[in-house]
Amino acid sequence: MPPNQLGEALGPLVERVVASYFDDPRTHHIDREFLPSKRGIKDICDLLMELTYPGYIGRHGLTRHNISYHVGELLPRLWEQLAEQITRCLCHLREAGEHALSDAACRQRADALASRFVERIPDVRRLLADDVQAAYDGDPAATSTAEIILAYPALLAVTIYRYAHELHEMGVVFIPRIMTEHAHYLTGIDIHPGARIGRSFFIDHGTGVVIGETTQIGDNVKIYQGVTLGALSFPKDERGRIIRGSKRHPTIGNNVTIYANAIVLGGETLIGDGAVVGGSVFITESVEPGHQVSITPPVLRVRPPKGAAPRIDGKYVPDWVI
Repeated sequence: MPPNQLGEALGPLVERVVASYFDDPRTHHIDREFLPSKRGIKDICDLLMELTYPGYIGRHGLTRHNISYHVGELLPRLWEQLAEQITRCLCHLREAGEHALSDAACRQRADALASRFVERIPDVRRLLADDVQAAYDGDPAATSTAEIILAYPALLAVTIYRYAHELHEMGVVFIPRIMTEHAHYLTGIDIHPGARIGRSFFIDHGTGVVIGETTQIGDNVKIYQGVTLGALSFPKDERGRIIRGSKRHPTIGNNVTIYANAIVLGGETLIGDGAVVGGSVFITESVEPGHQVSITPPVLRVRPPKGAAPRIDGKYVPDWVI
C-alpha cells in the first residue's frame, strides 16, 4: 500500500506492528538502554587497519618525523571508542541479568580491557607481517607486498580476525563477532573470532571461505576459495539442546594446503602436518601427515551441436570415419 493511500489505516497498522513486537521479546530491544553500535565497531576496524598498515591505509605522506604524532593521535581515539563499546556490552549483560555491575563498574572494567587490547597491537602486527609475506610467497600473481596490503581482501579478513580474536580471548562479547562479520560482509570470508590460527596464514582468492569457532590451524597453512572448515554435527544434551563450547570443528596441522571448495568437518578430524587436501573433496576423517587427498576425476561428456559432424580427438570428421 503506497504511503499516500494509508489514510485512516495507518493508526491500526501501527498498533498491529507494535503489538507484534511484544508478542515475541526475542526480536526487540525496547525498554532497555545498552547495545554496542555496529557503526562504532566499524570505525574501530578502520582505525585498526590504519594503525596496522601506516602509509598504506588512511593518511598518506607519513615520515619518520611525524609518525609518532600520527600514532599518538590514533591510539587515544581507538582506546576511547573501544572502551565505550565494551561498556555498552557490559551494561547490556547487566540488563539481561548476567551480572550486577554498576555503570561505573562497567566503565572501569571496559577501560581495563581496552588498555589490555591496545597493548597487544605490536604483537598482532608481527603476526600480520608474516601473513603478508605468506601471501606474497604463496601467490605468483602478486607483484609486491604493497599489492597484498592494498588489494587482497583475504588480508583484510585475516587482519580483522586477528584483532577480534584478541578481544574474544579477553571475554568481550558481541564486538569480536561484529568485527569479523563486518569483514565477512566486505570480503566474503567468514572467520569466527574464536578460531585459533597460527603464523604465516594465507587465504588465496578467499570468496566463500568459512572457518568455524573451534577450528585450530597451525603455522604456514594455505587455503583457497570456497573451503569450509566446519562442524560435522552438534552434540546435544538430554533435552535436545545444543551443547555449546565443545570442539566441533577440525584441526589443521602445520604446512597444510587445502585447495578450492574442499570441505573438512568434525571436531575430531585432524589434517596432519604437510598434508595436501585436493579441490572439492569432502572429509570427515583424519588425514595422516604428509598424505594427499583427492577425488577421482569425473567422466566428462561432450555433445556436439545438432547437425555437426562427429569428432575424434577433438576434431570434426566425416560420418563415414566413425
